[in-house]
Formats: sequence, structure tokens, C-alpha cells
Amino acid sequence: MIDGVLAAMIGTVSFSLLFGVPRKEYPWCGLIGGAGWAVYLLASSWWADAAAVLAAAVVVVFLSRLAAVAKECPVTIFLISGIFPLVPGAGVYWTVYYIVTDELSLAVQNGYMAVKTAVAIVLGIVFVFELPQGLFRFLMGRRR
Repeated sequence: MIDGVLAAMIGTVSFSLLFGVPRKEYPWCGLIGGAGWAVYLLASSWWADAAAVLAAAVVVVFLSRLAAVAKECPVTIFLISGIFPLVPGAGVYWTVYYIVTDELSLAVQNGYMAVKTAVAIVLGIVFVFELPQGLFRFLMGRRR
């Protein structure tokens, strides 16, 4: 599990580099991406895959909002980078591969899972963004 979390952290920092995140925010992005992947790995042993992705997305968005308040910068810096390990890129790839190779039942299976994962990520973002900004300021000890 530790190898997977470290790989997620490195991948998140690498994606942060491509996304143009300021260099001083790389450690935060890596920690947020690694924490999301750790939650996914732990939750996937108890719940279905989409529910584990939802739990991990909630953690990533929550930590991203906390980091945004702490560092006084936009939440998208941490959110887009941190959500990277959860994105169902392989599922989309295999869906298209199975469509091209005319294995439609496998394409539907993989495509359905990729859509469920994407919807879980969106719901995690929506749920946490419904929390008021004042809560995150309070948790970080800031008043405005």
C-alpha cells in the first residue's frame, strides 16, 4: 500500500508540474493526492469501487479546500492535481480499445465502471463544495 501511495504522490506532483502549479505548492499537492489514494485503497477493501472513489474524492476536496485557505490561493491548484490519481483514465482507454476490437460486452462493462467513477468524483466535489467557506476558515483558525 505504501508503494501505491508514494506513486500517487509522485504522479500528483508530476501532474502539478504540467498544470503550472507554483513550485512551493508541490508538497501540498502530493500529500493531498497521496491521501486520496490511501483513502481509496482502504475504502475499496470494504465498499464497491465507486463508493471508494466517492470517499477518496470527498477527502481530496476537503483537504484541497483546507490547503487553499491555509495557503491563501485558489482551491483548483490543489483540487485538479489531487484528484488526478482517481481519474478513470485506464477505464476509458480499455473501453475504447474494446470498442475498436469489437468486444462490445467488455466495452460496456469498462465504460459503465468509468462513468460510475467519474460520477463519484463529481458527487464528491459537489458535496464538499456545498460546505460553507467559513467552516474551512474556522478549521484553519482564520477569521474574516
